[in-house]
Amino acid sequence: MKIRIISLLLTLVAAVAISSGRPDKEVPEKAIQQTLVVQVGNFSRLIEQTRKILEKQPLNIRQLQQQFLQIRLAYKAFEWAAEYYTPTITRFVNGPPVPEVEVSGSVFEPDGLQVIEALLFPATDSIPKKELEERFKRLAENTARYKEYFQTIDLYNWQIMDAAKLQVFRVITLGITGFDDPLSEKSMEESAVSLQSLQAVMAHYTTAPDDYGFSMRLQQTVQYLQRHTNFNKFDRALFITTYANPLSVSLAQIQRHSDMPLVKYNRLLNQDAETLFDENAFNANAYLPEPDHVATAKKIALGKKLFYDPILSGSQTRSCSSCHQPEKAFTDGLVKNADITGKGTISRNTPTLINAALQPAQFYDLRAIALEDQVADVIANKDEMHGSMLVSAKRLWNDKTYRALFAEAFPQKEREAIDTMEIMNAVSSYVRSLTFLNSRFDEYMRGNKAALNKEEVNGFNLFMGKAKCATCHYMPLFNGALPPKYMRIETEVIGVPLTSDAKAIDSDMGSYVVIPVESNEHAFKTTTVRNAARTAPYMHNGVFKTLEEVVDFYDKGGGVGAGLKISNQTLDSEPLRLTRKEKRELVAFIKSLDSKINKEVY
Repeated sequence: MKIRIISLLLTLVAAVAISSGRPDKEVPEKAIQQTLVVQVGNFSRLIEQTRKILEKQPLNIRQLQQQFLQIRLAYKAFEWAAEYYTPTITRFVNGPPVPEVEVSGSVFEPDGLQVIEALLFPATDSIPKKELEERFKRLAENTARYKEYFQTIDLYNWQIMDAAKLQVFRVITLGITGFDDPLSEKSMEESAVSLQSLQAVMAHYTTAPDDYGFSMRLQQTVQYLQRHTNFNKFDRALFITTYANPLSVSLAQIQRHSDMPLVKYNRLLNQDAETLFDENAFNANAYLPEPDHVATAKKIALGKKLFYDPILSGSQTRSCSSCHQPEKAFTDGLVKNADITGKGTISRNTPTLINAALQPAQFYDLRAIALEDQVADVIANKDEMHGSMLVSAKRLWNDKTYRALFAEAFPQKEREAIDTMEIMNAVSSYVRSLTFLNSRFDEYMRGNKAALNKEEVNGFNLFMGKAKCATCHYMPLFNGALPPKYMRIETEVIGVPLTSDAKAIDSDMGSYVVIPVESNEHAFKTTTVRNAARTAPYMHNGVFKTLEEVVDFYDKGGGVGAGLKISNQTLDSEPLRLTRKEKRELVAFIKSLDSKINKEVY
């Protein structure tokens, strides 16, 4: 009942805004700002009420749970703005319930709503009263920071429009997956409230029927969420294709046809994308070391030639394609490839390069920020190519064909040498050209319902729901780049074993080698699930031979679920309890993510 009341109140706010006519075009930002201040105030009051409840004896766990659910709904009413404008504050209000490690080595301990949820759900006889009091105290302090921010900040129309569309993307990638409420499982109710809040926002810019279908589509989307609240049975494929995609299209059309300027900035998800599944939704040139490193046709052609030429290796016997073979989705099919001497092996399994440009960092341990850094690292690595960028530059300069190709790809007057960065950028440009978001799954999301069969659609719904895959492998890239801005990529500790019988954890310390903090022990990048059917064996050590083995590993709860002692595992160790049929459906969906690779890139 309380959930319905909040939804009704939001609807009434929107209705008042619409019925009063379109607000003054010159000051919608101020009106929206005032609304945000009120919403933060409501959030703050609920927190204070809960702190008073915690002072009572005896504590009523049911009352606390219901109060907490109201707090979450109050947060969802302004989540679109909190996430967009104040991500630093928001990580302590509704951030992940695991430590976050910065590149600097700083560790941010978990705090906020997701941590509190774990203290209240599921209900137990023992309530950690003191810890709850401390958590709510800090939550109140961070909420005060929201108040100060939204009372003083200047909002801009283009930002508001951008944030509104990103909220739709946030709902379909995180909201309906249980990403931030895995225990209370109120994903659909919360998603409905967060989307409903956009009605009052958009009323400042357009009114029905002159709103490109936005009001009607929003109402239909919210109603679907309100009517279908069962987490495991929710049809996410239908919801996204029938409701969410048309809704984001409406927002994009409103933005495109408005008279406000669109201020663009560099990010992976293009600002003019109408849906997450547009053919050009993602920018393969987003993570460049320098603006002039954009991939061009001539750079790509040069990079392709270098990729297949052993000239960059110290012994001139190994090329990039020796390990990244096109016919194997740019992997090698081996547990671990041989080192350049042929006497040993390299330390980790060879990952695919398809869509590698759509990651904010490279390698399993994220030690390289840009593809250019990755190229330099691999060439210098004594086990992989054991080469030298300086030696390679001189070698290429002495080759007339390469000298001419570099002059065309990187034109400059009176060239006297080839710069090492030009080599790195050329190879990276070729890798950026290996961006293929064109699987049968993508066709389905773009409207071709015949692209997937029933088993594959069921598998997608499992992936996004019961199997919890999408809470780490985020749609639609299905890697660890966090939506909807996709500006940072996550590592996870899942407890990968040394051997498939899971008697001991693999000794590789992962990102701990790069940033030696406890949280990073055995932490590895969340790699893409796209093209996984072609890239066996799996994990950083190639321990699993088949997708079925990987699904079984996750179904058991990772390393801890298999009986290993891992104090910092971030993967939920509770079994998923997938049936045999569900496992088959999950694997079938993963196979639908295979890219259609243009043979011209070979």
